[in-house]
Amino acid sequence: MSAELAAIPRAPGGLPLLGHVLKLRSDPLAFVRSLRETGELVRVDIGTMPIYVATSAPLINDVMVKQGRFFEKGRLFDRVRMLVGNGLATADGQVHRRHRRLIQPIFSKKRLAGYAEVMSARARLLADSWEQGQNIDVHEVMTSFAIETLAATLFSTDIGRPAVEAVRRDLPIILRNMLVRAASPKALDNLPIWKSFNQASASMRQVIDEVVAAARESGQTDRADLLSVLLAARDADTGEALTDEEVRDELVTILFAGSETTASTLSWAFHHIAEHPEVEKQLVAEIDEVVGDRPVTFNDVYKLPRIQRVLDEVIRLHGVVLLMRRTTEPVELGGFHLPAGEEVAFSLYALHRDPTLYPDPDAFDPDRWLPQRRANLPREAVVPFGAGNRKCIGDAFSWTVATIALATILARWQLRAVPGHTPREAFSSMAHPDRVPMVISPRGAA
Repeated sequence: MSAELAAIPRAPGGLPLLGHVLKLRSDPLAFVRSLRETGELVRVDIGTMPIYVATSAPLINDVMVKQGRFFEKGRLFDRVRMLVGNGLATADGQVHRRHRRLIQPIFSKKRLAGYAEVMSARARLLADSWEQGQNIDVHEVMTSFAIETLAATLFSTDIGRPAVEAVRRDLPIILRNMLVRAASPKALDNLPIWKSFNQASASMRQVIDEVVAAARESGQTDRADLLSVLLAARDADTGEALTDEEVRDELVTILFAGSETTASTLSWAFHHIAEHPEVEKQLVAEIDEVVGDRPVTFNDVYKLPRIQRVLDEVIRLHGVVLLMRRTTEPVELGGFHLPAGEEVAFSLYALHRDPTLYPDPDAFDPDRWLPQRRANLPREAVVPFGAGNRKCIGDAFSWTVATIALATILARWQLRAVPGHTPREAFSSMAHPDRVPMVISPRGAA
């Protein structure tokens, strides 16, 4: 190790051979938040492997945007790639650029308007299924809603029925285990503890492969579902289409990224709204004024600013925990020179709870996103979906689902916490809640 790398401050609490593994396992969210106290660039050891963590908004912006061309996806994504394929989230270089160019149009405003009809129908089905006094685990319900809504927009109802069933069965198992599986050493890949994960992952890939092949063979690529759009996509420069394997990997990537984001955001939103009746009252009044008794449409999404502020605040509080990059050539970061091949990480979750940027950072305060207050924040301090050429391509899709679901459900139902349990943040790709038990009552009857 060079003298300059050795000069980068190391996070306290490391142990010989283990490094900071125990601190990460015991309370990972508190650990990543604590790193800013050590410095802007901090060394964390995973076993004997050093990872350099950027903790400030300017430094994180350097990694994602200003010097983004000098970074590729890091070790974590290498491991995830082996498990879920080479979709947009894990691809690098030319593959990433080509796939992003091909996939970008499927998240256009025009396409979103079509998907919104499916989202609204699924949200109404969910609201119709509830009964007065019913107790539900909101996170469990929202996970099912997110998966089934994504599946309904990904696959047409006839060709994609087997895939919908496979996704509903296998995706929750994969999501619960994927991050820990990816972070584990390769030597442990064949342990029996991974049996259910391996089976679910293989099963879902196989079923989606079969559905992609069937859709390709049918020649029906004029449907509104994402599968058909991906099959019909052509590179504007070369005219090349995605292969069946590439289509499968992109579908799996969308499922993984979209389902956890939507489920976690909605679950925390219902929890925080129930804790703040004055916010709930304002939301219900806004929904009544904009939507009334009819179904929520795509055009309504942009006319519900209070819901947007609630969602912005939820994603700030409980967002993406950890992202990694690897230097592809020497870079200067935070006054230090990093050679090629070094692992660099950053936490959007920790960034969005930085007290120097966000006063009272742990408080739920949707009004901090009022235009006059948001204007006081540096642009690089607000990156809920990342930034640069790696920014999440499906952010508008997830926001549309969440807005429609909140507006549909809040208009009809009031949700209140079941005494005896306060939701706790669980470590995954996002800081999702462990459980959110709530009781339902009709709006106006509570």
